[in-house]
Amino acid sequence: MNAKLLSILLLAIAPTLAHASLADDLNKATGSNLGSKLEGQAKAKAAAEGNKQIAAQVSKKLLAEGRKNQCSFKSGSDELAPGCSSKSKKLADIIIEVKKSLQAHGQTGFKFVVSGHTDSSGDAAKNKDLSARRAQVMVKELVAQGVEAGDIESVGMGSEHMLVKPDNTEAKKAKNRRYEVRVRF
Repeated sequence: MNAKLLSILLLAIAPTLAHASLADDLNKATGSNLGSKLEGQAKAKAAAEGNKQIAAQVSKKLLAEGRKNQCSFKSGSDELAPGCSSKSKKLADIIIEVKKSLQAHGQTGFKFVVSGHTDSSGDAAKNKDLSARRAQVMVKELVAQGVEAGDIESVGMGSEHMLVKPDNTEAKKAKNRRYEVRVRF
């Protein structure tokens, strides 16, 4: 088979190689396992796209629940304000429920990521460190409430992703001192 024709054929059928018979036909036509390789690549690409969509949907739910069950941090501190226990329990229960749902639908290889955030006050490097400590505090809190330690990790974001810009009042700064939970595949 002419190389140019083979290239055109591959481009035309690569998206549909999920059907084993097409892969087998291509294997026979080329005398190789090219069809099987392309089929595997197409399946991997489809799985990755599916995971992106699932992660977006699940993360949207987790972000909304996190906002409803947000524990406050004192300014310049990783100390949780009083009254956090019932909020963190609700959030932990949601995370556990999401994990069970993902597993029931055959999803694996995911982690829940708690990101800590600060307001824009102070030094950026110190804020990055503070946000990392806040995320670690929330991970410990969620683990204490029943989330498996191996399912969750923390990351500090500093003031890179503020909810409220500019944060020029105490109320706005308080909204930026937060954590968020997402799922990552």
